[in-house]
Amino acid sequence: MISRQSARLVADTPAIADAHFRAEAEPYHPRLRPGGYLNLGTAENRLLWDLVGARLAELPPPTEQTARYAPLHGAPALRERIAALLTGTCRAPIDADELVVISGATGALDAIATVLCDPGEVIVVPAPYYGAFDTDLGGRSGAALVPAPLSADDGFRLTAKAVDRALTEARRAGSVVRAVALSSPSNPIGEVHPPGVLADLLHVVREHDVDLVTDEIYAHAVFGDRPFTSALDPAVNPDWAERTHLVWGFAKDFALPGLKTGVLHTRRPDVLAAARALAYFAPVSTATQEVFTGLLDDPAWVAGFLAEGRRRLGASYRHAADLLRRHDLPHAPAEAGFSVWLDLGAWLPGPDRPAADGFAAEERLWRDLFETTHVSILPGAAFHAPQPGWFRLCHTVDAPLVAEAIRRIAAHVHDHEKGNRP
Repeated sequence: MISRQSARLVADTPAIADAHFRAEAEPYHPRLRPGGYLNLGTAENRLLWDLVGARLAELPPPTEQTARYAPLHGAPALRERIAALLTGTCRAPIDADELVVISGATGALDAIATVLCDPGEVIVVPAPYYGAFDTDLGGRSGAALVPAPLSADDGFRLTAKAVDRALTEARRAGSVVRAVALSSPSNPIGEVHPPGVLADLLHVVREHDVDLVTDEIYAHAVFGDRPFTSALDPAVNPDWAERTHLVWGFAKDFALPGLKTGVLHTRRPDVLAAARALAYFAPVSTATQEVFTGLLDDPAWVAGFLAEGRRRLGASYRHAADLLRRHDLPHAPAEAGFSVWLDLGAWLPGPDRPAADGFAAEERLWRDLFETTHVSILPGAAFHAPQPGWFRLCHTVDAPLVAEAIRRIAAHVHDHEKGNRP
């Protein structure tokens, strides 16, 4: 017999993870495995290994020190380099002693939710939101995530009004609300939140006397015209910085998700002390910390690498968006991140067909695409989309793979539209 919490964690395994490992087990190859899976469901940046791999090869080899314990919340040298990077990114002073280095952004989200929430207490999240938030923020803490639905009419853009409404309704229902969690830039939409919107959101958060958890793991993955603004920037957050907790990591901006290194920044001494204690359960290896310390040791290389990363991301997004337009597949415009928010609502089964319920129809289309075309994208329900028919398509793989996947999706839905499917 296992504990109730263990059973809940097993039952709540994110669909993102399941689809990823199934698709990666039999990857497509045009010659060796033409019937393999095209994985456009996983937000991994596979466009930068030539740059980051060469940089890693230049780093010093391990020493005896590598085999020893490092501070469980992050070695001082690594935290100092991260603090220097994020101070520039956030346009706010980041102190190395305010950072907790932990195993992945998942670990950082788990830690901050566990520190802030007792089981059953609420975190409000603008929706659609990153599907693994349910597990990352609620899996061990027991926190309940309450969506603040955004509107498809304006491309699901963040509004403080939607968050205010969700906070008010949660309290009216008798919930104890502890925080708002935000992905910035947003995942899956790819919106770079305007400074005015962030300022309005901070005003709402303060009025409701709750903390803000801002997941800024895509902070350097902006390719649109609007520059990134951190929720810690004093221009938008002049008086709530101590109640604002930032999560960042190396998985996206540095294209190194397998090294599982995340960061939590907080200025609240009690939160910091508790998060350091939780890092005991999810430390980053000394070897990995040495890698990232060396990676950040050359600020000029870091600046050039991040700039080239943004350039390649922009080219990759434009390539995918052009293909989608060419195949008459609508999508919401993106300014950042690795994905396109794809609208396949026109091809869901209608009232006169089976599976008329919207999200059931969405799941049917998702499974049909996965099993029939061997293309992995993720359904909007996995991101708590307010309405059915939306899918996240990640484009940061080789351009020919993106082209083949979009061709298969388009052929599938347009054949369905014409009634040519058996």
